[in-house]
Amino acid sequence: MRFFQILHISSVNIIADLATINDLIDKITNSSSTITNDPIVRLLSSGNQNVVGQIMTSLSQEFNQMNNDNLDKAISSGISAASILVSSLGSSSLQQVSIPLNESALINFNIELNSLANVRDYLVTFITNLLITTSNSIILQSSSLVQLTQSTNQLTRNTLLLVSNRCYELSAALYAMFEKISYEDAQSASNQLFQCASNILNAVNGPLQGRTEVLDLDNSRANVISTDYDTDLESAWSNLNLFSDGNDFSTATIEKNRNIYYQKQLANQINSQVTQIISLLTSSLNIHLNIGQSSLMNTSQSFISLETISIASLKDRLVKQVENAQFSIPSDFILNTTSN
Repeated sequence: MRFFQILHISSVNIIADLATINDLIDKITNSSSTITNDPIVRLLSSGNQNVVGQIMTSLSQEFNQMNNDNLDKAISSGISAASILVSSLGSSSLQQVSIPLNESALINFNIELNSLANVRDYLVTFITNLLITTSNSIILQSSSLVQLTQSTNQLTRNTLLLVSNRCYELSAALYAMFEKISYEDAQSASNQLFQCASNILNAVNGPLQGRTEVLDLDNSRANVISTDYDTDLESAWSNLNLFSDGNDFSTATIEKNRNIYYQKQLANQINSQVTQIISLLTSSLNIHLNIGQSSLMNTSQSFISLETISIASLKDRLVKQVENAQFSIPSDFILNTTSN
């Protein structure tokens, strides 16, 4: 006779050590020489995918909450929400407080904003330098990148460039193994990468649209004297005519427009790369879909709907999208192709 013992084990809760996290933020903000001895940095330096992925996700979630708290505080102090954040898909309208702008609140907001932006800028290389091995590796890394880029107002150009390149690499790796993995794995990885692509697009365009603040680190990097300043006569950096406003060649104007110039350059680069990412991901998913099958991914960052259908069924078709958006394909629609 066998006897079975039933054990009631309470669930395990992981509680972030805010003291350790705040210590890390201080070290990065102040460029401390002891940063390499920080316990979090030592773990991130291990190169272990599971360790790095879980720590980056946990840290990013804490930073995202800090950012949300900072945004709420700023908006309640009279700072226009439209000038400091881009709302997620399907989010409710923010209630703007009709009170005079509190200048000290804006200063405090920017201090917190730039501090966390610097932290993300420092930490991003720990995830973008990991090896890409299996579909689980792609899912883990892309999931961490989604959390890292969720606060789109805190992403420097360096962070955006590294994340965009890594998202492309992960998408290409996923496409290369589409015949060897399940549809569920392909969808899980693609879902994360679509969100990541959406985040970096929002982030790079935010300052250009006046929707997010220009980050101090971006501005300082754009205006540091170029190493080839004296030798490269074609260098855009030294061409003040590119950055002046008419006859205004003041230092403030030059520095402001130089930063905008580099932001636009990166926006064009990321826009092109995101197009490639979307192409790779849709190809990875479409191979798993037969005619009549569809795939829907709806998150706060992105809405992706894929469906494999015959050409004949396109006519008079109503296509529904996020937030009740829809469009119809007319009955006289003609597609010049012989493929389904």
